[in-house]
Amino acid sequence: MEAMAFDPVTACVRFGLGLRPGEAPPASAEAMLARLSGPDEAAARWPLPGGLPDWGEYAAASRLRRQGGTEAERQRGAERRQRLLDASREARAAQARALVARMMGSPDGLRERLALFWADHFTAVARNVFGGHLIAPFWEEAVRPHVAGRFGDMLRAAVTHPVMLGYLDQSRSVGPGSEVGLRRGRGLNENLARELLELHTLGVGGPYGQGDVRQLAELLSGLAVDGQGRAVYQPRRAEPGAETVLGTTFPAEASLATVEAALDALARHPATARHIGRKLAAHFVAAEPPEALVEALAAAFRDTGGDLLAVTAALLARPEAWAPERLKVRPPLEFLVASLRALGTPEEAILALGERETRRVLLNPLRTMGQPWQEPSGPDGWPEEPEAWVTPQFNAGRIDWAMNRPEELGDLPDPRELVVAALGPAPPEAVAFAALAAERASEGVGCVLASAAFQRR
Repeated sequence: MEAMAFDPVTACVRFGLGLRPGEAPPASAEAMLARLSGPDEAAARWPLPGGLPDWGEYAAASRLRRQGGTEAERQRGAERRQRLLDASREARAAQARALVARMMGSPDGLRERLALFWADHFTAVARNVFGGHLIAPFWEEAVRPHVAGRFGDMLRAAVTHPVMLGYLDQSRSVGPGSEVGLRRGRGLNENLARELLELHTLGVGGPYGQGDVRQLAELLSGLAVDGQGRAVYQPRRAEPGAETVLGTTFPAEASLATVEAALDALARHPATARHIGRKLAAHFVAAEPPEALVEALAAAFRDTGGDLLAVTAALLARPEAWAPERLKVRPPLEFLVASLRALGTPEEAILALGERETRRVLLNPLRTMGQPWQEPSGPDGWPEEPEAWVTPQFNAGRIDWAMNRPEELGDLPDPRELVVAALGPAPPEAVAFAALAAERASEGVGCVLASAAFQRR
């Protein structure tokens, strides 16, 4: 294998969130890994806002609205519920501002990209109008702390988190032979078990069958979410008896420890190593990645027991990862953050936006470009294929944002300087000419940010 050809611009564009004026790019892959293995400075500097609306209070208000004994009680429930819905919407906008500001300002672009990748791998979407503000804390609690840790730890944290349990209807799953199942005549919901095998670990086409799905669903049946929105394990709901998943028999004792043992076994499975290796290669390098790269990442995963820092190091050590051809397209969120970084927009300009401005500058444009904030259409997350993002409608959304939104956020840079700040010291001649020839600064800025060269990574 030929030696890796490290390139600082590629380090920022392919493995980060873009170049930024005044911020030195990484000097080496080793420097990138050293920062990733260190403290999470960006999360500490730009924390998520606290004081979130309470799920239990919302549930109580909704019950009062529906079941209150008098019209006045039902009206009070409706008013309290609406106040909580408004607070949830405002919290979600504040979270978007904080996370975008963090990605703009973080000197550790690799960590930010990995946090987005793994949040997408463990996709969870709010199941009702109130729960939207719970997704960002799920990212923060279950995913981000583990991006340089062990996959098994992230898997346990994500799969047993109340947001994931709620998203995949785990509270509707009851062992049919359990105390609760026999009394209420309820049965299994296989959503969590199926997505755990198909998406989170072994992958589509992995070495499992319907029998494994059902046995895993029985093993997971004690997991639930209580009326306060908390993850709990309830033995009375768990299917009695031992379960056998992928040839391994787990004891009949209904306990969270049995669930965790099953998750650990799935995390260590060779098919999981290959599935994760392919997903990482497809995300960072090419939608159809080179097999040699996939196998190198899978081998690093297998050999280290799912050490994600080691897997990331294996990625950065491969020459395929540094190929000059940019075969991926920045999804809309990455495009917005990379644009704000290239423009030199201060984080304070985003944090100072009100809810309405947040929608105009960030949330509505993301929806128009095809990536509504934290709302992928299914549990398989956002697509990796470039053509999924390059449609006439989505391109129009990018062009509109590039031409019109930057000047709302502060003084525009000279387009002739932006072309280098955004694309590096050797920008394409056509883009440099367009920036030079633009009659207005906003047009020049728009030409740079809307260019095909800027869209690709």
